[in-house]
Order: sequence, then structure tokens, then C-alpha cells
Amino acid sequence: MQMLSRNPAAAYRRVALDARIEASGSGDLTRICLEEAQAALAQAYGAVVRGSSAGREPLMRAQTILLWLARSVAPAHPLGASLKAFYGGLAGQVGKQIQQADAQRLEEIRKDINDLLEAAS
Repeated sequence: MQMLSRNPAAAYRRVALDARIEASGSGDLTRICLEEAQAALAQAYGAVVRGSSAGREPLMRAQTILLWLARSVAPAHPLGASLKAFYGGLAGQVGKQIQQADAQRLEEIRKDINDLLEAAS
């Protein structure tokens, strides 16, 4: 509990995410994860533009989400191999951004995720 009290914004974000997951159906979980990855990338982008080093944590969060998505694709899904490659590739790209963040590349990654979300709608 002490860790949450040091960062109220992170605690609020975690509670809001938990509430979204609890209220969602199983099909919504992927969308929620992609939206959370996008939000983390937006946060990292803002830090990079400001010249702040605060972008590392949101990048690690985005990478973790994308890795989880890559590992959790249903084996029987008709696009399973493609989705695993897509999510895994994005996770790799985000990992490179943790070392040396580039605002333009972060926006390209966010656009890739947004394209997937729009296609799924």
C-alpha cells in the first residue's frame, strides 16, 4: 500500500483499469489492453517531447501489455500467427524505445495500434 500512496496518479489509473476489466466481457479485454498500451505510449511521447526521463515507466508498461497480448493469442485463432507476430513486433519496437526514445517512432507505433483498433471496430 505504501507504494500506491507515493504515486496517486498510478493508483487511480490502476483502480480505473481494474474497474474496466471487471465490467468488460471476455472479447473486450484485448481492446482494453490495446487502449492501455496506446495511453502508455502517449504518456511516454509527452515525456520525450518535454525532454523528461519520465517516459521509461510508461514504455515498460506498454511493452508488458504487448508481450502479454502476443503470448495470450488463442492457438486456434485463424489469425493467431499474424497477431502474435504483430504484437511481438510492436513489443520489440517499444523495447528499443526504452533505451533511446524517439517521438516520431512512438507516434508510428501508436498509429499501428490505432489502425488495429479501428479495423476491429
